[in-house]
Amino acid sequence: MEVATGAQPAAPAGPAWLDAVDRGVGRLVEVVAALLVAAEVVILFAGVVSRYALHRPLTWSDELASTLFLWLAMLGSVIAVRQNAHMRMTALVSKLPGRWRDLAEAVALAAALAFCALILHHAVEWAYEESFITTPALEIAGAWRGAAFPVGIGLMTFFGLLRLATRTGLAQAAGAVLLVAAIVGAFWFVGPIFKTLGNLNLVIFFVIAVMVGVFAGVPIGFAFALSTFGYLALTTRVPIMVMVGRMDEGMSHLILLAVPLFVFLGLLIEMTGMARAMVQFLASLLGHVRGGLSYVLIGAMYLVSGISGAKAADMAAVAPALFPEMKARGAKPGDLVALLAATGAQTETIPPSIVLITIGSVTGVSIAALFTGGLLPGLVLAAGLCVVVARRYRNDDLSHVQKATGAHILRTLVIALPALALPLVIRAAVVEGVATATEVSTIGIVYSAIAGLLIYRQFDWKRLMPMLIETAALSGAILFIIGAASAMAWGLTQSGFSRTLAAAMTTLPGGAVTFMIVSIVAFVILGSVLEGIPAIVLFGPLLFPIAKAVGIHEVHYAMVVILAMGLGLFSPPFGVGYYAACAIGKVHPDEGIGPIWAYMGALLAGLAVVAAIPWISTGFL
Repeated sequence: MEVATGAQPAAPAGPAWLDAVDRGVGRLVEVVAALLVAAEVVILFAGVVSRYALHRPLTWSDELASTLFLWLAMLGSVIAVRQNAHMRMTALVSKLPGRWRDLAEAVALAAALAFCALILHHAVEWAYEESFITTPALEIAGAWRGAAFPVGIGLMTFFGLLRLATRTGLAQAAGAVLLVAAIVGAFWFVGPIFKTLGNLNLVIFFVIAVMVGVFAGVPIGFAFALSTFGYLALTTRVPIMVMVGRMDEGMSHLILLAVPLFVFLGLLIEMTGMARAMVQFLASLLGHVRGGLSYVLIGAMYLVSGISGAKAADMAAVAPALFPEMKARGAKPGDLVALLAATGAQTETIPPSIVLITIGSVTGVSIAALFTGGLLPGLVLAAGLCVVVARRYRNDDLSHVQKATGAHILRTLVIALPALALPLVIRAAVVEGVATATEVSTIGIVYSAIAGLLIYRQFDWKRLMPMLIETAALSGAILFIIGAASAMAWGLTQSGFSRTLAAAMTTLPGGAVTFMIVSIVAFVILGSVLEGIPAIVLFGPLLFPIAKAVGIHEVHYAMVVILAMGLGLFSPPFGVGYYAACAIGKVHPDEGIGPIWAYMGALLAGLAVVAAIPWISTGFL
């Protein structure tokens, strides 16, 4: 598995001048993308201050933020292509012998390039059509916004070709291009036959083609996009330009602007020392009990998740502060990374979770209600993990561990108070209507920056630009998947699949109980294979109306499917979240596979409790 982590490109293997071009153009794109992240923070925070403090709303702020957001999403996707950081499943590819693995890597890249080449003309056509639209507030041509898509696709093509030329052997590159061209040509040649197959095309394009692409290591977003392009081009009369519009709509919805901003906030709280302050306070409380630091890890992930919304950022903030001391006390590295991955799944419902925001954007469920409903389910699962910790560490020797004094606990509490207050500030700002779920992240960013500068005196200006670039790359990878999955979901809806699915699910014997069980199984599988966000974007709009029809509260259903998805996302051998935890903890994945199953069993039991008792999710609405 690979995750979008902002890893730098591999050492070049091609001509020096090509590497110079790559570095020069790549740096320009990174700087622009970083400035766009910073601009979004300034624009949205200015909108909050102007509306709430000055009572003079900025009528143009949302429109400008939306325009810049599409550019940010596309340029972030470009950076992810250049850094080979688009989310992809490599469980099978990584097991191939060296030469075949290199060929598979080249094929995955060539497949992404094939989509870019196929869609580029339609992206230009779509941007041209947008030029006839004048925005109401800024009164500028829509082409200023629409141009982001063809420019982004063009730059992805440019960097994809550079990677193919400089980081792949000539034989592998040529073989990959010929193989992908042959597959595309074969599909095009038999196109007339597809038009006679009816709904069987849904299986061919949206099941077989997607699965082959994902398991072959093609980036998930590009696997979705290629399959949708093929379905629309070969089996329907829908103009491909419509697909571009659907991708744009899916990846640039203003609610999703919270994704890059919360990713940046997560990086910021780690850089300013706020996460470390929270961890040290919890450690002073529980460090002297058996398994104490494991309880601290569970609690710290809960608290930090209430700030950042991004699991990778949460784990990166907590693990370095705890793992050294836990290892010094005799904890096995495999158990540590297993618990870290389990806490990642446990905290998926903790606001301001990016998955919660995504569900709200694609299903219309109130994000404020989701934020309120997500707190207790996370505590239920945390209790299950604590039971496993208590049993696993019941024989710990703590004779060498000294209990913290009351004065020390009080001192760490005072230091941690500004950090502990941040989750409360974020939640209160949304619930009380001070800011939207999109805007509230900027309040957190400003708060964290001030705390880092004035209270913790830990603000490394040199890290700011790399953090902004990492934010853009990770966000671009996430948003491209959402855009591609949105286009696929639209294609499924237009085919009549949603009506067929609704009819089948509503007639299941057992009603709501059976529907819930089927949903849990489906989202565990989808979470492990497709990642969480694509699964939600694809099936959320289809399944949420059915859940409502069979009498399940939409917030309750949201918590169940998110936790089920998290269970799959952080479970080996396919769950990419597990491998992210291993990378952050610097532990080989094989070491954690044994210990993790007890934690996953506890999470499954907690999920069953949440599913069986709706009040846990809806009691405080």
